[in-house]
Amino acid sequence: MANAPLRISLLKTAVIVSCAVFFVAACSSGDTASESCVKGDKTLDLGFYAFFKPVSYSADEDTASAGFNSHHGYEADLLTALEAMDGAGLSFSRTAIPLWDDIWLQSAGDLYDVVGGGITILDSRTRNAQGEEAVTFTDGHISFRQSLLVRAEDAERLAEYGNLNSGVRVGAIAGTTGEFRLLEITGIVDAEGVLAAGTRLETPNGEVVADGSGSYVITAAMESPSLAGRRSLVPPSENMPQIIYLGDTAGETELLDALNAGDIDAVARGEIGNQDASHASGGALIVTALDERVELGGFTVAKADADLVACLDEKIDWLTDERRIGYGEWRADAGVFLKRAEEWNEK
Repeated sequence: MANAPLRISLLKTAVIVSCAVFFVAACSSGDTASESCVKGDKTLDLGFYAFFKPVSYSADEDTASAGFNSHHGYEADLLTALEAMDGAGLSFSRTAIPLWDDIWLQSAGDLYDVVGGGITILDSRTRNAQGEEAVTFTDGHISFRQSLLVRAEDAERLAEYGNLNSGVRVGAIAGTTGEFRLLEITGIVDAEGVLAAGTRLETPNGEVVADGSGSYVITAAMESPSLAGRRSLVPPSENMPQIIYLGDTAGETELLDALNAGDIDAVARGEIGNQDASHASGGALIVTALDERVELGGFTVAKADADLVACLDEKIDWLTDERRIGYGEWRADAGVFLKRAEEWNEK
């Protein structure tokens, strides 16, 4: 056995030479090529929300225009980088979705393989009306905090959610986390979304008055049938704001138009969209009342497509460097994800 170390050394040398000459993949340190996310040359049908600038939006807000299905924004650039990653096999055919209602569930049907648009990851949003888990979220690729957008002259008066009262009109899009967090923080709903007794809502079928029971619920994933299409909400207390519902036609553009026109006093939505609108306004609009809770946004895929989700997660985590690269980095350099894809291709 005295010559055993020598034989082992010679064996190691032979293996190294074999790797160098024949490029045997198994001899690498585990840095093997990634498998394709799809079988064959399939193009994935992707639906994106059309009105969430700067995260996901259409080049033209006119639904009849050629530019409506042209995808722009943070998520658009992230998806383009996914397509550029060698070995991923990803190609997306993108279609704009104008309506927000249950948009996350549309990947469970026949139209779309993947759905995005700045969708906050919530377990409740994975379930259909029957309570069955229909979709799965990819890993989070963007962080959100809810906030208020107000006119500059109202920034001090509406600096915190606690400043809101029944004389303040806050605009929101129904079914968003912006709406739900506003209702929850101000006490109009409890943590389960049950409306406070005495809350009055104007709906297409007339006024509905909540009685404090589970028959009147609003969350970021669902609503009681009687509250569908709500147009306004009058709170049961003077220490709570009125809610004005807009956005059915042109999404958040309607909220900004109403705020600038003085028809509402604030917009309740994510910090990113509000910061972008504030910047575009040249200081005429100010972001206030930043929420302490941090949300993550992702894409949805049908529950049955677990392999696709796992593959997308691997690629998204690489592009975002495990979420160390996000909206702020993209805003400073819109090509940041393509640069990460180039690094992947050079591995």
